[in-house]
Order: sequence, then C-alpha cells, then structure tokens
Amino acid sequence: MNSLVFLCAQKVVSDLTILQDALTFLPKELYPVLFKAAFMDKRNLSLQQLVQTWPFPVLSFQKLLRKCQHCERALIREKPNKFCIQMVISGVVTYLIKMLEDRHRNKSSKGQCLQVLDMTGLQDEGQGPESMSLWSRTVTLAKACLDISKQQSKSMKRASKRRKGPYNNSVALSPSQPVSVDVWVDLFVNSTSYGVLKDALQINSSNALRLRCRDFRAEELSIASTVGLLEFLDPVGVRQVDLRFNNLGLSGLRVVLPHLAKFTTLASLKLPYSNIDVRRLTVGMEGSLQYFATQLSRLTCLKELNLGSSRLSGKLRLLLSELQSPLESLELAFCYLLPNDLAYLSQSLHTPALKKLDLSGNNLSDCLLQPFQGLLMEAAPTLLHLDIMECRLMDTHLSVLLPALCHCSQLRYLGVFGNPISAKGLKNLLHKTVALLDLQLVIYPYPVDCYGEDLPWPPTSSNLLNGSVDEEKFSRVSNELQQMLLSANRADVTWTTNLCRHNSLDFFSL
Repeated sequence: MNSLVFLCAQKVVSDLTILQDALTFLPKELYPVLFKAAFMDKRNLSLQQLVQTWPFPVLSFQKLLRKCQHCERALIREKPNKFCIQMVISGVVTYLIKMLEDRHRNKSSKGQCLQVLDMTGLQDEGQGPESMSLWSRTVTLAKACLDISKQQSKSMKRASKRRKGPYNNSVALSPSQPVSVDVWVDLFVNSTSYGVLKDALQINSSNALRLRCRDFRAEELSIASTVGLLEFLDPVGVRQVDLRFNNLGLSGLRVVLPHLAKFTTLASLKLPYSNIDVRRLTVGMEGSLQYFATQLSRLTCLKELNLGSSRLSGKLRLLLSELQSPLESLELAFCYLLPNDLAYLSQSLHTPALKKLDLSGNNLSDCLLQPFQGLLMEAAPTLLHLDIMECRLMDTHLSVLLPALCHCSQLRYLGVFGNPISAKGLKNLLHKTVALLDLQLVIYPYPVDCYGEDLPWPPTSSNLLNGSVDEEKFSRVSNELQQMLLSANRADVTWTTNLCRHNSLDFFSL
C-alpha cells in the first residue's frame, strides 16, 4: 500500500502545470518521491521537469526506484520504460545546455546542483514496445553526449564573439568552475553501435556530459575496435568487462588483455565464446596461454572469471594458479574439462571461496563424476549458485552427488536442466534438497519418462532439447513436485523448467 505522501505526489505529477507551480514552494526533500511517482505513472513531461530542477548533486536510479517507505514497489527490478528513460536524459541535456548558456553569457543564475546521474542497475531482460534495452540506452546516451558537445562548442563560439566585441567588458568564465554531469552507466556495444560510442568516449574528458562506465560489455567486435574502446574508457569505477562472441582466440586475447591492467578495481572478467582450443596447441600457442595466465594474475581485484565455451582441457592449473587472490565466481561451461582440471580446482585456493560455479556442458557422468564430487564437498560451505546443466547426469549419477550437494547449506540456486533425469530422480532430488533452507530456485529438466518412445538412450542434450514431450505426463509430474514442496512447507522454493529464470542470481548480488 502506498503512503498518503505518495498518493499526493501522484496527483501533483499528473499535471505538468500543477507540478511547475508546486515546485516553487515544495521542500526539496519531496523530489525523490515525486520522481518515483512520475516514473511509475509514466508522467514523462513531469519527469523532465524534475530532472531540470533537481536540487541534489546526485540522481540515482537505484536509490530512487527501490522499495521505500512511501511505495513498496521496486521499479528498479522491472523493465525500464523507454520514454521515461529518454525524458530523464532529455532533462539532463536541457539542464546542461541552460547552464552552459548562462555561464558563457556570464548570466546570473543559481549554482550547478546536479553533478551525477547514476543509471546503473536498470534491468536488461527481454524486449517490448515500451521497454529500453541496455544497447538502446548506450546509443541514446552516446548521442546525447555528442549533442551536448555540439551545443558546448556553439556556446563557446558565441561567448568568444561577445568577449571580442568593442563594448564588452565582461569577465570570462573561470576554467576552475566547469559545467558538467557525470553519467554512471552500464555500456553494451556491438559492431552496429561501435561508431557512435567511440565518438562519445573520445570527447569524454572535455565534454559537459561524461560517460562513466561501471560494467562494459562488447559483442562481435574486432580486436582493434575492442582495444580502442577499452583505451577510451575511464578506468575509475569499472568493475566488469564482458567480451563475448568476439572470436578473439589466444592471439587476440594476447593483444587485448594488457589493456585491462589499468582497470584497478576490475572484479569480473567474462570471456565466453573467445575461440580458445588448447587441444590443438602449437608451440607458439603454449606461450600465448602462459602469457594469458600472467596477464590474469595482474588483475589483483578479480573475483569472477568466465571462460565459457573455451576448450581448456588439462590447462586449468596453468591458467588459474598464478592468481594471487581467490575467485568467488568461476564459469567453465562447455570447456571439455579433464579429471586433473577438477582435481586441481578442488585443491586450489579458489574452491573454499567459491560462491558461484558453472560447469554446464561438461560430461560429469563418466570420469569427471568422482572429481566433481570431491570439488563439491570442498566448495560446499560457501557455494550459493551451482549450474550443472547438460552434464549427461542420470539418476544414478545424481544419487552419487546428492550427499555432497546436501552439504551445500547456503545454496540458493541449482541448475540441472538438460540432464536425462527421470521423474523418480527429480522427486528424490527434491526430497533431499528441501532441507537446504536457503534454496530458492531450481531449474530442472523435463523428465525422460515424459518424452516419446523414440527418445534415444542415453539421450544427448540435443535429443532432450528437440525431443517431443508429452505435456499431460509432464503436467502430472510438475504437480507432484509442487505438492511435495507444499507438504514439506517449502512453498518459497521455485521449481521450474523455464530457462528465462536462469540469470536471476547475479554475481554482484550474491
């Protein structure tokens, strides 16, 4: 239920004229609740007005759109409305242009209030006609930076002409008081948006609207383009670099990785689909692999590493042993790991600190089963998130792993989708894991006994993904699982086959 203050705020922001009149006498402490009301009700013109007159140094989406005493709705967890986002950005642009014009005219006006716009933390899940993706936000902000730069240049030229006039005795603006707003944002760039983002970052240091990156994600870029953007990024505050589908290979990583050393607060490095295959190593590639490991060791704050879909067979020790501090999140999906890789990992400094582990796509049903069991026991005290999807695990393998799995007392998420497990095996898994009181989400596979008789045995992941499921049989099994949860007083746990829930737990929120 919303408070009376919030209800009044909704009424005020519903009409721009009412809002403009009210802002002349309302205390500035009401701006946050007015902003949230306008954002929730999509009062776009009111949002723009609030931003243009924002009375505080910082406007933070995470703080303003979270659950609060006046409104329990956490808008920060919902898809952001693109028109609301556009109006906030437009409000900042209008605010800066006015400030620049006033300064260059030496016009008397109140001092600059807004200095930081923090747009980090907005959702990027799914698309819709009114939602705004991270890619779109990146492009919109980059274009806004370029627009501000043009306006800044025009204002400076006009001011210069006025100062050169025969009757103008005005004093030039002191360079110690620049007009600027820093926009903290997560950036997502690909080959389509590379040009506009590069142009915006190139002028960053001298521009009145400056991009400050928290999480940087690049897809399908050339080595030169990737390096170019990394060089333009201000290193202060960058906590994650995610380079995927860039086909870098070991030779490309050798070029890119040295440019990461300047990010002294980098906690997360994601390099999935980087086209690394150590199974066909040449002499030169062996040196590149060692160089890769050395460069990783320079990232002294690194806590998360994703090397998914790299063929790292037998090379885990080489890559991770030089790291000086333990990783808390390690993603090695589809890495063709060998028993000695898991044996090293279970004895390494990383495992006692692991909160998130992803071994999806590795065949844990054969020679990796026992090493994985040992690894799971070592990681059990700290593990919060475990992904073992598409690992060819059947009922018998699951029975071997259950004792170790039940030692993971803090586990919140378990992903076992894509494994050939029967309805009986799933019921056994549920029965054993209901004792894990922190477990909130389980992504489970369609039971093999719910498929048609033409399902090959043992089935591959492709067979399970493309096979025909008897919906009536599956509905019965699903209902039985839900009834088991209710009987165990664990209605708080979500058991689902919906992979859209897969990314619900983020490393930085663990």
